[in-house]
Order: sequence, then C-alpha cells, then structure tokens
Amino acid sequence: MNDAPLIRLHARDNVLIARRAIALGEALPGLAARARAQVPAGHKIAARAIAEGEPVLKYDTVIGFAARAVEAGEYLHTHNIRHEERHEGYAYEFGTDQRPVALLPEDQRAKFMGIVRADGRVATRNYIGLIASVNCSSTVIHKVAQWFTPERLAAYPNIDGVVAFAQTSGCGMSSPSEHFDVLRRTLAGYARHPNLGGVIVVGLGCERNQVPELMASQGLAEGLQLKSFVMQQTGGTRATIAAGIAAVEAMLPAANDIRREPVPASHLKIGLECGGSDGFSGISANPALGAAMDILVAHGGTAILSETPEIHGVEHLLTRRAVSEAVGRKLLDRLDWWKRYTAGHNGQFNGVVGPGNQAGGLANIVEKSLGSAMKAGTTPLRAVYEYAETITERGFVFMDSPGYDPVATTGQIASGANVICFTTGRGSMFGSKPAPTIKLASNTPMFERLGEDMDINCGQVIDGRLSIEQMGQAIFEHILRTASGEATCSEKLGLGDHEFVPWHLGIVS
Repeated sequence: MNDAPLIRLHARDNVLIARRAIALGEALPGLAARARAQVPAGHKIAARAIAEGEPVLKYDTVIGFAARAVEAGEYLHTHNIRHEERHEGYAYEFGTDQRPVALLPEDQRAKFMGIVRADGRVATRNYIGLIASVNCSSTVIHKVAQWFTPERLAAYPNIDGVVAFAQTSGCGMSSPSEHFDVLRRTLAGYARHPNLGGVIVVGLGCERNQVPELMASQGLAEGLQLKSFVMQQTGGTRATIAAGIAAVEAMLPAANDIRREPVPASHLKIGLECGGSDGFSGISANPALGAAMDILVAHGGTAILSETPEIHGVEHLLTRRAVSEAVGRKLLDRLDWWKRYTAGHNGQFNGVVGPGNQAGGLANIVEKSLGSAMKAGTTPLRAVYEYAETITERGFVFMDSPGYDPVATTGQIASGANVICFTTGRGSMFGSKPAPTIKLASNTPMFERLGEDMDINCGQVIDGRLSIEQMGQAIFEHILRTASGEATCSEKLGLGDHEFVPWHLGIVS
C-alpha cells in the first residue's frame, strides 16, 4: 500500500493529485506548505506558487491557465483554472511520436476461445438479433424478444439470448442525408456482426428507411439466418409478432450449432469507452487500459478509441502518433466538423465538463481528454473512421462519435467491436449487446461500493498494489476470458437490452 497523500505524475508538473481527501492545514510531505483548503480525493493541489496566467501542468501537459495567482498548497479546480482554446494557426505535427510495434510471431500470440463463423469471422457471443428499421416497429421486436424466455431457450444452451435493437428514428428524418446514411450504416453493422447467429429486420412499411432499400443499399441478402418483415404487408402488429417468433424458432437450431475453439487474439476488436470520469481515471484505469491495448496490438488485435469531443484539446498528442499526415488530417477534419456541429450550443467543446466529472476532480475538457486519450495506449494511430464504418485496419484506430456512452458504444459495435472496455471513476452503470462490456473502476472505494457493477479494480494502481504495466496485463487476461465466454458484471445484471442508441445528427420533422 502507498499511504503518501499526494501523487506526482511528472517531474515538471506544478500540480499534485490528492490520493485521499486532504484536510485544511494538513502538512504536505515534500512541500514547504500546508493545505490551504480541504481537497477531495482525486482533485489537484498546487505543488508550488503559480503566477496568474501561467500554464497549469498535469502529465507535463497544459490543462489550463491560472486565473489568478496561486500559492503552494492551494486547491486547484474550476474556480481558479481558466480554460483557453488552442489558438488559430497552431502547427500540428504528424508522426513525430510514432513508436514502432514489435508484433509477436503468430505462434507466440495469445488465444481465446472464440466462435468461428462459416465465413471466417470470429464471435465472442452468440445472440439472435431483432433490428427495427424504424421506431414504429420497435414494439414488435421487443414482443418477439420477450417471448424467448430462458425457459424457452433452455434447449439451445449455446445461444446467449434473443435481443431487440429498437431505435427512435427511421421515419421523421431528412433523406438523403448524412443522418440517414449513419442510421443505415449502424443498422447494417449490427446485422453483419459476428456475435449475431441470426438476424431479423422489421419495418412498418411507410417509413423513409424502407426495409428493401435498407437491405439493398447495405449489401444485406436474405438467407437462412437473415430474414425481414414489413408490418403493413405481414398483417399488422399481432401477425408480425407471430411471424417473428416463428422465424426465430426456425433459426434456433442452426444458431445453436456452434462450438468455441482456440483462436488468436488478433481477432479481437476492443471498443474503448469511458464515462463518469474522475481525477483518478487518467492515473489508473485509462493508462492501465492503454497498457492492455499496447499488449493487444502486439498480439495483432485492434483498439478503437472514440468520443471525438473527449479528445478535444489533446488531439495534437494523437496526430503525433499518426502513421501519415493524411491520417492525422482526417482526425483534425472530424474535430473541425464537431466545432461547426456544436457552434452556439453548451457542449463540451466550450471546455465545460459535466457535473459528475467536475465533482470527481476534472476542471475542464482538456483535463478530461488528457485522461480519455490514454485508453488507446502508445502505439501508432493507423486509421480514422466515420461513425459505424466497418473497421478493417488492425492496431490502434479512431472512430468518430459523440461522447455520450450508449451512442459511442453503439457505433463501435456497428463498426465491428466484439468486446467493450469501459472505464469509470464515478460509477457508470452500462452494458451492451451483442458485444459484452467490461467495467474498469478507477478507484478502490467506488469499486467496493459498486462491486456488482464493476469487473476490474484499477484502483489498485492508486493504492500502490500494482503498477500500470501489471494492471494492463491483468486487464488483457480478463479480456481474453471475457471473449472466451466468461460473463461480465453487466451481463449478469441483464444490461444491454436498451443501450442500442444510434447517433441522431440531423433534422427531425
């Protein structure tokens, strides 16, 4: 155990992090000062005097500027740290921080027990999925899914469940449009996901997102394990529910006829997510997950960073890792799109983070982004993808998405992620289907308080029990077990049935 009250992250930092709550007047080891205020755990305290306007450094990175003169031992947070946007004309660097990856020989790569589909795709779970092309068919697919209780699926032990992917768009939207394309791309990504052993697409009939055109535009062809229904042609609500149940029943034998077998970790595509971040997230859970992703990439796997608003302010750290200027420029193009998209709105692009983040010790979006980007480890940025675009590149990649957890994760799964790793400091309750979510707690008190929801305690890094590297190895091994079928906490709690949330970015009429 490490009982030191303060954490120094970098020798040049002028802030320290409170490992535990600091009392007013408490002596601060290593500082010729006492605490000038009560400082909550995970929050910042000045390591020395900081002049007004001087950069505030965390991990040797500017997270803001002193709004006034600050004394050593003073509490630093939103009241005395000023956020400033990166100035116009800032010169980005491309590829200057690339670290070559030493790929392990194939015979030395880790394996997990995966499900190999007939076309060679590898699954980590085995669901039958019901997809609504429009909100108007959502009740139907929910009723079909609800029919298949554990008792009715008892004869099919290799099937993880029948799940409804309902959504609230598909009709009152502009088309053709970017919004329309994103919706169709997302639905198709789920329909093609290897974790679905059977798929049924259900529409109403008069919506803009017509089922036949959806299928044709996305290259989806009906077959034994892919069917579609249009309610107005099938006979209405009750008739479509009956038809859906019969179709699932017909799919069950073939969907159940699978077995798990050893496959290389190179088949893993991990969606990286964080929510309810705190001051410890960027010290324990996020860098430890990054260490795990460095291991995964060395084994030939793929790490998918997303949440574009939550790299805002530290994008220069990612462009320096880009394999080419074109890749780096594409990332910057997405950020420029977000600046236009959020103009005039009170979003994170104005620097302000949510109440939970602030209570956890994060002063602004740059500080949050600094921790968020650490989930991706240190390997080169190989590609940048649109939301829900199929990911084909291996290694560390970026997929554009909002910071809203269900939307970001929906896009990652549509892009091919077969496991989600979700870090949290405040205790986000989240799960996903058909890809399982592993929850990583940033601190031990929260892990112990919410043990039913948290899979891994990264607070062991804060407590001094494990190094970042050791924690990363433990996370990697946990990912392999999860991909092999070990249930996560969110799966045991039944989460994931209502977390399918495609991105709404257009007009709703």
